Amino acid sequence: MENNREQFGSRLGFILAAAGSAVGIGNLVGFPVNAAKNGGAAFLLIYALFVFLVCLPVMMAELAAGRQSRKNPLGAYRHFVPQQKLWHIGGWLSLITPYMIAVFYAVITVWILGYLSGIVTGNLDKLADSRHFGEFINSDSVFFYLAAITGLVGLILVSGVRDGIERGAKVMMPALFLMLLGLVVFVLFQDNALAGVRFYLIPDIGKITPEVVNSAMGQAFFSLSLGMGILITYGSYMDKANAIPSSARMVAITDTSVAFTAGLLILPAIFSFNPETNPDELSSSSISLIFTFLPKIFLAMQAAVGYFGASLVAGVFFLLVFFAALTSLVSIIEVPVSGTMDELGYSRRKSLYVLGTSMVLFALACALSFGRVDFLTSFISYGGSTKSFFELVIDIFYETILPLNGFIICLLVALRWQRDKFDRELEAGADDFRGTLFERYINFSLRTFVPVLLLLIFINTVMAKYFGISLLNLFA
Repeated sequence: MENNREQFGSRLGFILAAAGSAVGIGNLVGFPVNAAKNGGAAFLLIYALFVFLVCLPVMMAELAAGRQSRKNPLGAYRHFVPQQKLWHIGGWLSLITPYMIAVFYAVITVWILGYLSGIVTGNLDKLADSRHFGEFINSDSVFFYLAAITGLVGLILVSGVRDGIERGAKVMMPALFLMLLGLVVFVLFQDNALAGVRFYLIPDIGKITPEVVNSAMGQAFFSLSLGMGILITYGSYMDKANAIPSSARMVAITDTSVAFTAGLLILPAIFSFNPETNPDELSSSSISLIFTFLPKIFLAMQAAVGYFGASLVAGVFFLLVFFAALTSLVSIIEVPVSGTMDELGYSRRKSLYVLGTSMVLFALACALSFGRVDFLTSFISYGGSTKSFFELVIDIFYETILPLNGFIICLLVALRWQRDKFDRELEAGADDFRGTLFERYINFSLRTFVPVLLLLIFINTVMAKYFGISLLNLFA
């Protein structure tokens, strides 16, 4: 069975695919604004520390669990703890979570494609109208774009790991990097852009608070696709000759570099084309920034480069975000596809058909929860406010469950995976990793403070989001 397991064709292919799963909307928009709102360079420093001291060990644990078991997340937990079914909850959560994340992420990807289409057809001024977004998400065109996204994702995934996911990542990820760098160069040469660079890079240590630390930690964990089952699944497709430690480092460096570079694009653009903007007043919502704020920034460029030039820059940016969203969506959906193939014995095509049909139905429910269907718009109340079905899915499966899933994988390594066997898996294909300080740190962190931090993040998220009580206030 193991010999028939699909595998990535190259180490580069794995790195680009894993980086594609990590690089998403949050990196390109949410990260730079969170940095601006939380002390600039001080936030960057804390973020980087969490990426390499906390998130990297979890990433390596997920990859090692996947490669050792050659299974999807549920199969991986069954591999390590076959008899104790309580542990299998971690595997189920790691399958259900990406399934539901894909549902709302597909809706956001639909909106991105719709805006990209609007820019290409010369309607940037219309997109910059603050009323347009509300009108667009409730228009019938959303269903057309959802069908297009469904077909495109299905086409990539039906081709398999090597010919679909890896080939798509090899095209989209380099294109994403080149477009991002090109936009950064363009923006940095605009008037007043350096003011944004200074705001972004010069630290304000006085702004470091427990809330800032928590924000940086959450951003780091979420941006690397941890807790979604993606890295367990991708680890199961890794060859034993591919080194997990160096591959994980490259994915972390790539993801962090994209997020950092995105900051060099968005903050200077804001300062250059809308210098009266107060970054402290920017919404922390990536959705709000992409669809209501940034189109106004791009339209303001017409004073410098004309309407066509402004539309061209906006088009490149939305194509960039579309590639990032698409690579993430493909990676997210691959997790339940892999699980269905392993657990039910379905073919890849049948798994995609079954899962795709149900996901589209849930995505339609999300898409209709912005006023078109009252039941879905006012779906539930908690935390002092009424939430739509779309908001409920995000709150539970993106904001809440991910750190819990990370906590459980740490427990699996600490309690059920003998240290010498875990070490041997990490050392496979990485002889220079054996006996290093880095190896000792990975073991120590996963068995001590990393699971504690993830548990605290989970508890604080539950208390704050559903009960309006923040544990951080105890340290304020």
